[in-house]
Order: sequence, then structure tokens, then C-alpha cells
Amino acid sequence: MKRRFSILLVSAVIVGLTLSLFEAALVSQAAPEPTQRKIVVFQTWFVNDVAQDELINRLGGAKIKDLNLISAKAVHLPPRAEAALARQFGVLRIDDDVVVEALVRGGIAAKKPAPTQPSEVLPWGVDRIDADLVQGTTTGDPIKVAIVDTGIDVKHPDLKDNLKGGVSTIGYTTSYNDDNGHGTHVAGIVAALNNDIGVVGVAPEANLYAVKVLDRRGSGYLSDVIEGLDWAVANGMQVVNMSLGTSAYNKSFEDAVKKVNAAGITQVAAAGNSGPGDNTVTYPAKFTEVIAVSATDKFDTIASWSSRGPEIDLAAPGVSIYSTYKGSTYKTLSGTSMAAPHVTGAAALVLTQTAKCDTDLSGSCSPAEVQQRLETTVEDLGIVGRDGLYGSGLVDAEAAVIE
Repeated sequence: MKRRFSILLVSAVIVGLTLSLFEAALVSQAAPEPTQRKIVVFQTWFVNDVAQDELINRLGGAKIKDLNLISAKAVHLPPRAEAALARQFGVLRIDDDVVVEALVRGGIAAKKPAPTQPSEVLPWGVDRIDADLVQGTTTGDPIKVAIVDTGIDVKHPDLKDNLKGGVSTIGYTTSYNDDNGHGTHVAGIVAALNNDIGVVGVAPEANLYAVKVLDRRGSGYLSDVIEGLDWAVANGMQVVNMSLGTSAYNKSFEDAVKKVNAAGITQVAAAGNSGPGDNTVTYPAKFTEVIAVSATDKFDTIASWSSRGPEIDLAAPGVSIYSTYKGSTYKTLSGTSMAAPHVTGAAALVLTQTAKCDTDLSGSCSPAEVQQRLETTVEDLGIVGRDGLYGSGLVDAEAAVIE
């Protein structure tokens, strides 16, 4: 019986591939046309990389990169070939390779380095969530935090000792050095050194990893983000910060986030800057597995532009945040991009205190347990209880670590 089944399966594969090649030949004979970026997701049993590439090529497509985390490939594909490829044996579906962007308010302008580094100040956001009050207990070491963003300034004196490595998934460079500034700003909020210069981060001794998925303009493709998340899983990251987003739902994005969650990695994301309307939270913050963070000002009021909706989990400072910037400088920026890393830093601190979040006594803290710890130790804002502006409330690093 097993032999007969095997013969039938092989026959089905041969027939399927024969029909695929016939249809591919018809498409390939058509006149050349502009291509679009797509994510082709294959059935999990279709693992022949050469056959996958051949199928894409025969339909006039070209592979951009492998996305092993979700059994997929990012490709350039002619529009008329999409339907034909979707029908091929072994293809599960085809998604758009959408653009994702850094979630910062206003433009990002470079600044010339100061001749000397300024004296250290305690940023108001770090002060507001009481992160400075736990440094006698923990500073975040040795938690591994991935900043999925525009990269990190590899020479910044307020970051370089905490920067342990990274990767670039964008096409024009293999360097994870920041050519935009956004990622460096985010990294400083999480883990700027307590070294008497510049600023101090929420978790000033956490280990930073630069996962460069956005370009010098602060934008990139979903496939670059997914490849970056794959790297985070493969390299044992414990917390991932995504101060980026897109308004479009994408199944490939959701699948990638689920894989990261299954790997035991806590994911934190900016909720978006599309307020004040309701139901404006962007992806990936909108996914259940991700901690969605809205932005507050110095008066504990939700920023007018901060996205709102039932997916909001926590609030954190995100208005006029002073932090590190490219070129060994410092800059004040606003956005939910700035709010999310306050929570990421707090998550890193919590992970050093396993007893505070290991509710199932497994010996480690799952992403759900980290989120639960952060949400049950908040300072409630707005209406009593959870709401669509502040989620469970303002993150409180001291309470999460010490209470």
C-alpha cells in the first residue's frame, strides 16, 4: 500500500510539474512587461530550491531573496504571470511585498558631529517610566535586543560598547551602519550607555544588535523585514523592536511574526502615527503576538497623532524624545517609533528577573509572560482599565522589575 501511494504521489508531482512547465512556456512567450515585487509562499513539502527558482524563472520572474522563515521567496514578477504562478503545483499563495516605513513624525535631517560629546542627561522618557530607579537591580545585561530598523551608528560613543553585531537585509549594502538616523535614535532609547556623556537608555547594558531592514530614506520592503526576523530567530535574540509599520494586512508578515513568537522572542512595535481616528493601529503592532505601543507626552496625554484601537497594549513616552543619532550626535524626535523602545528596554529588564515573569515555573519567560508582567505593573491612564488609547496603561519599569 505504501509503495502504491508513493507511486501515485510521484505521478502527481510529475503531472503537476509538466502542466506547470507548459503554462510557464506560454507566459514566457509573451512580450516583456514591468515587474512587481511579490512574496511567493510555497507548500512546506515543496523544498526543492532549484525547482522553485526554475518555476519562477520560466514565468518571467526573478528571485530577489529566500525567506526561509516562512518557506517563501521574494521575487520580481510580471503582473500577467502572477495568476499563472499561483496555480502552480506546490505554490501556496502569493502576497504583495509591501513597503514598510519608520514611524517617526516629520523629516529626519543629518547633523554635523559636535567637536566633543555633551554631558550626560537623563531623558524625560526614561525618567518618566522610572527606568533609572532599577539600575541598582538590573541594567539589562546580558539580554539580546534586535533593533529592526535603519541600522545603528557603529561608531557612536554612547552605543558602540553595547553594539554586539547585526546584519543588513537591504540590497545596496551589507553594512548595518545607520545611514538614516532613525535606528540609532531608537537604539539609544533602549540601551544608551551610562557613561557620563549624551543620554542613558532604559536598559543601559543590554546587548544591541542592528538589523538593518530600512534604507537611508527610512523605508523598505516587507521581504527585508522578514529576512531580518529570520536572522533574529537564528541568532537567538530575546527581544525585537520594530519601530516601523504598514497599514496593509499581509499574511506573510503575520506568519513571520508567529514564527518569531514561537521561538520565544518578545516582539514590541510602534502602534503608528495615524491618529486621532479610531482603529488606526498599523502592522505589525496590530498582530496579537506583538506588544503594540502608543505615544504619550510629558503630561501623560496621548499624542494627537498616535494611532488608536483595541490592539494597543501599552503606552510610553513618544513626544520630544532626546536620544542618540547618526554621526555620533543626538537629536530630538517624536513618534510611536520613540515610544516602542521604552517598552523594549523595559522588557529587557524584566527578562533579567525571571522570577518576576515565569508564572508557569518553566525556568524562563515566554513572550506572553513578559507582556503580562509589563501590563499588570502599569500606571493606569485615561479611563479605568484597558482602553484604545493607552492600552493597559503607561509602562512602569520599576514596578515591573521590583514589585
